[in-house]
Amino acid sequence: MQKSILSNTGRSLLNRRHFLANTSAGLSAVGLSSLLSDAGLLAAEENLSSTPKPITPKIDAASPHAPRATHFAPQAKNVLMIFCSGGCSHVDTFDYKPELIQRHGQSMPGEESLITFQGAQGALTKSPYEFRPYGESGKMISDLVSHIGEMADDICWIHALTSKTNTHGPGENFMCTGFTLDGFPSAGAWVTYALGSETQDLPAYVAIPDPRGKPQASVNCWGPGFLPAAYQGVDFNATNPIRNLARPKTIAAPIDVATREILQRLNDRHLDRFPGDTQLAARIASYELAAKMQLSVPEVSDLSSESKQTLKMYGADDTANSIKAEFAKNCILSRRLIEKGVRFVQLFNGSYQTGGEGTSNWDGHKILKDQYDVHGPILSQPAGALLKDLKQRGLLRETLVVWCTEFGRMPTFQKGATGRDHNPSGFTAWMAGAGVKAPFNYGSTDDFGYKATENITTVYDLYATLLHLLGLNHEQLSFYHNGIQRRLTDVHGQVITDIVV
Repeated sequence: MQKSILSNTGRSLLNRRHFLANTSAGLSAVGLSSLLSDAGLLAAEENLSSTPKPITPKIDAASPHAPRATHFAPQAKNVLMIFCSGGCSHVDTFDYKPELIQRHGQSMPGEESLITFQGAQGALTKSPYEFRPYGESGKMISDLVSHIGEMADDICWIHALTSKTNTHGPGENFMCTGFTLDGFPSAGAWVTYALGSETQDLPAYVAIPDPRGKPQASVNCWGPGFLPAAYQGVDFNATNPIRNLARPKTIAAPIDVATREILQRLNDRHLDRFPGDTQLAARIASYELAAKMQLSVPEVSDLSSESKQTLKMYGADDTANSIKAEFAKNCILSRRLIEKGVRFVQLFNGSYQTGGEGTSNWDGHKILKDQYDVHGPILSQPAGALLKDLKQRGLLRETLVVWCTEFGRMPTFQKGATGRDHNPSGFTAWMAGAGVKAPFNYGSTDDFGYKATENITTVYDLYATLLHLLGLNHEQLSFYHNGIQRRLTDVHGQVITDIVV
């Protein structure tokens, strides 16, 4: 009698006849799959997934910053990022809203009881700064940043950027790394990991902190995260050189050179004894770069060769505003680093290291006009001159300039204050230079600048586009970490093809 397994309804679920029939069919399917595979008739594995196969750069540990091939033909060779810490208000700088002017003092329609990051919101409040048309495009830009306005026809404006957080530290992390948490690689680290550098005498990636100190997220903004440490940003500025780099005064220059030469011979001999030791090769490479930087960094940081006309154009000779003059020198340093072939330069404007709320950054909560009257002149002339100088020298043809901040500001004033609260729902960033359309406007916020409404853009989209302009596929550039193929854009992001030339 045939035995079978019965369900609770008495129906046979499995018996010997069914078992043998199913086994035969299964073996036949395996055989058919093998025949189809041999004939090349099966779909390729990479075609079964919508995500392209990850690409991990092949890196020589002895030369971690050597130039590497792009995924496809690039439009930009290097990147200069200007980051305004504190949440620079888009409705007081680059996002002109006539309706906000007309409805000044009224409640925002449908948001009369709105509560945001720091509490209840008051009335709609127009900008204290006039907006005027600039360039042949007639782009409306605030008097607060008039020098940047003079370059309006060279800029691609992204007016519907959004963020995932309304808090400064996580917001800076998100804008710099694509993640709100600490410990993820910065965009500059990803780029130098992928492409190396055109110079071997300077760091591939330089972060230039504001003269007043570091941003709130501090070194996370230029850290390597889980990427090799060789790809972290080296931070220094025009007035504060790299620590412990200068030759001690007690050691004569010829002795210093001779010492480096004998050390190099010893290191080479030691490396020959342990071929294939990548950690040893990487350590020696880092020491050699440090030695080269003893000469190259003081040279590139020495602005004495700059003409008086150039210093004046940037505002580096402004004796009445020392912070502006120092930031101007940082802008000149940025240009000089780009000229030398540094792959990624990250220039910061605004700091959380000194003073109270808003005194050294763009965090305009309580008394926006008083604070922005300080910050605007520090940014406007030097940054505008930097764009102009890059263009005059032909560097914009191969350099992508990105201006950004962690989020924007509300079109309302906070109740009980004369400043604007944090607003991650819609704000402005812009690009200029290699590969982007200019003048061009992409996306928009609503009539008041509160929420992104047209062509809503994420930070992931911004970085997908940045990588694309550098000749990199953001879905393929990856690093295997803790069981996951990680990438700058996480599992998101689309190239903003509308802004690409």
